[in-house]
Amino acid sequence: MKRIISLLSVTVSIIIFSCNQGTGNKEENASANDSTSVAAGGQEKVNDNESQKDIVKTAVSSKDFTTLVAALKQADLVTSLSNAGPFTVFAPTNAAFDKLPAGTVDGLMKDDKKDDLANILQYHVALGGLKSADFKDGQVLGMANGDNVTIHVKDGKVTLNNSAQITGTIQAANGIIYAIDAVLLPPATK
Repeated sequence: MKRIISLLSVTVSIIIFSCNQGTGNKEENASANDSTSVAAGGQEKVNDNESQKDIVKTAVSSKDFTTLVAALKQADLVTSLSNAGPFTVFAPTNAAFDKLPAGTVDGLMKDDKKDDLANILQYHVALGGLKSADFKDGQVLGMANGDNVTIHVKDGKVTLNNSAQITGTIQAANGIIYAIDAVLLPPATK
């Protein structure tokens, strides 16, 4: 009987000791095994140099979209456009942003204009991967901000709302980027 109690006592001590080894704060436990830790953030934090780049990583790698990338960061839309999609992004080039009245971009980049900036940027995004071959004259697209854009096709050229022409197409891992030569402005709020 003494032997059973002694064996039981040793077993309980081992179990208690083993359980205490797993305690500690979360930071200690996370740093204890760096190979399984994941960086905070969404898909944009994934470091993958082998797969095709997503929309944001594609834009970041282009010197023609630096203003757009800065605006996406300011409007907190990087994570959204880094997700699986598919998305169709009508991406204004730096030259397109330069066509806006002086001070417009700087004004929209202020913290108190973040919602306005996000609304404008979302007016450039449609859900789904829309191929240019499928665009039809008069076609209406629902955009991420809830407003619509009208496609016009004439002589093989595609324009949006009769104001922005598609100048290039880039396939990304999570959708399609159409470079456009003007910034689309959503309809005035009613």
